Amino acid sequence: MILRDHYTLANGVEIPKLGLGTWMIPDDAVAEAVREAVALGYRHIDTAQAYQNETGVGDGVRSSGLPREQLFVTTKLAAEVKSHAEAVRSIDGSLKRLGLDVIDLMIIHSPQPWTRFGEEERFLEGNREAWRALEEAYEAGKLRAIGVSNFERVDLENILGSCSVRPMVNQILAHISNTPAELIRYTQSEGILVEAYSPIAHGALMSNERVAGMAERYGVSVPQLSIRYTLELGLLPLPKTANPAHMKTNAEVDFQISAEDMEVLKNLPRIEDYGDARHMPVFALK
Repeated sequence: MILRDHYTLANGVEIPKLGLGTWMIPDDAVAEAVREAVALGYRHIDTAQAYQNETGVGDGVRSSGLPREQLFVTTKLAAEVKSHAEAVRSIDGSLKRLGLDVIDLMIIHSPQPWTRFGEEERFLEGNREAWRALEEAYEAGKLRAIGVSNFERVDLENILGSCSVRPMVNQILAHISNTPAELIRYTQSEGILVEAYSPIAHGALMSNERVAGMAERYGVSVPQLSIRYTLELGLLPLPKTANPAHMKTNAEVDFQISAEDMEVLKNLPRIEDYGDARHMPVFALK
């Protein structure tokens, strides 16, 4: 069962292979979502400073009924934080809002501030400074693992060329019809785990007839096929939902996609419309 499986990060820390994404779940609703997920067997919860729901996630973790060490909690340093001093304050702010002594994984949310996402400027020095703060918090025992998100190869090389602790995770947009194969290969070759956010393309795959047809052939739903696809690539999917029924079916992915069908899915035309998410920087298709 996928909820019992783990990847092992480069520092030896185990991370559950399937996580619950909490983007767009309000702070006053997310604690219940966390409790529901934990009751179903989830042990990995993903949040971020930008989601403005760290307080609720922390409440859900503490009231889940499980010992803290049995749950893996990820949060993200806001994309706009590009100085050492501000990063130090932000890390401590997340610990306080979550109400936790230790965060299992903290990552830089984006190499660029969201208002500059997709532009030429890569903020290399700012990312090195933010990374230095994560390294210090890691060495101090405040964080069990550290990583990045939305980092391209140039951004990863910038950190790898100057760090004392290497990134353990790169969380990126990856799903059927949008699989950045070269970035995934490079990241994995550096011993960095790739996590896949929005593995169902923020719902856009639900209306894809070819994906729906293949899912029907396997006797699964489109979300199940989409989540399994990322697992077949060695990625860690983070489907977001507050619906317990969806949480349950999202974890029922103990089947395999044939090599031939994987090739078909890898080469489907890229999604051109992410619906109501298209105004968000990562879905803007610049």
